[in-house]
Amino acid sequence: MAAPAVHAHPHPNHPPLSPEVEALVIEVIGRVADKWTMIVLEVLIEHGEQRFSRIAELSNGISQKMLTQTLRQMERDGLVIRTVHPVIPPRVEYRLTEMGFTLSEAFCGVWMWAEANFDRIGKARQAFDAAKAAG
Repeated sequence: MAAPAVHAHPHPNHPPLSPEVEALVIEVIGRVADKWTMIVLEVLIEHGEQRFSRIAELSNGISQKMLTQTLRQMERDGLVIRTVHPVIPPRVEYRLTEMGFTLSEAFCGVWMWAEANFDRIGKARQAFDAAKAAG
C-alpha cells in the first residue's frame, strides 16, 4: 500500500499533515466550534459533572433535541463521559474527560482573543456597516 499523500500544514512552523489527519482536523473543528458544543463545554468546566436537565438550564436556549445530539456527539468524540446511576428513576450525569478539559484549554485562547479584540471588532463592524450603507 502506498504511503498517504501529505498536505501542507496551515501554519508554516508545523510539519505537514497527512490527508487523514487533515480531514479529522476539519471535521473536529467544525463540530467543536459549534455554538452548542462550546456552551456545553463551558457549562461542564464551570459547574463540573451535571445532570441533563441542569445542563439544559445552564445552556440558555438549547432545545432538548439539540442538547441530546450535542452530548451524544461529545461522548462519541471522547469529550464527555455519560454515567447512568442504577436508581429509580435512572439518574444520568455528564462530565468532561481529560480530552474535554484540554479542548477547553485550547479554546480558552479564543475567548481571550475575543475579549482582547472586542472593541476593535466592534469598530471594524461599524465601519463595514457604514461603508455598506453608503454604498
